[in-house]
Amino acid sequence: MTGTTTLTATAAAVEVHGAHKWYGANRVLDGVDLTVQPGQVAVILGPSGSGKSTLLRAINHLEQLDVGHVSVNGELIGVRRHGERLKELGERAILAQRAGIGFVFQGFNLFPHLTALENIAAAPVATGRATREEARATARDLLERVGLADKADAYPRQLSGGQQQRVAIARALAQKPGLILFDEPTSALDPELVGEVLAVIKDLAGSGTTLIVVTHEIGFAREVADLVVFLDGGRILEQGSPAEVLDNPQHPRTREFLSRVL
Repeated sequence: MTGTTTLTATAAAVEVHGAHKWYGANRVLDGVDLTVQPGQVAVILGPSGSGKSTLLRAINHLEQLDVGHVSVNGELIGVRRHGERLKELGERAILAQRAGIGFVFQGFNLFPHLTALENIAAAPVATGRATREEARATARDLLERVGLADKADAYPRQLSGGQQQRVAIARALAQKPGLILFDEPTSALDPELVGEVLAVIKDLAGSGTTLIVVTHEIGFAREVADLVVFLDGGRILEQGSPAEVLDNPQHPRTREFLSRVL
């Protein structure tokens, strides 16, 4: 990690400060600053290749920033302060931080050899947050919450894409995170299955959990988001309420993007 930074305390659920990321000569994030308050639903929009997924993965340190830092509830993620510089934490410390941040991938990422219930119960047991019996009881409750109480013993191959994604959301909830990140959670689904996954996320939106969702679902953003962020070329070009960004965009690139997807 290069560069220096001044750290300030914050009550924000998530704060991204001066985030830069390069892949070789390609600058993927170009000085991103983002603040998400506790309990907010933030939706990140932008064209393919704009840096949306990289930004999301940087929040739980699946991607290491070249410059800048991320904090969650005031705690630096993936790094610690060492004088005026930031040093990478050890792998065990990073994994412990990630355990408190839910992440739902576009490709589901379920373990194929485990049932739906076992997929959900695995992490709380592995991290010592629950006994096997407690984790399985919680998993059953979560399967009911996402409408899959009858699929506890089904393997991923026996589930539709929408059902697999709902299991993945339940798995993220099993760790009782205060923050859940969604990386295009409906992009791998057939159109008729998108609604069932969005319905689960909408239900979560009123639960007090902070959500950050990368998506192209503009209707979802308009209905659920507290904050809409438009990212292009690794920069945030516009952010605000759905009414501000979606109904009255100020930046030409935002207007152009919305004209193509609406």
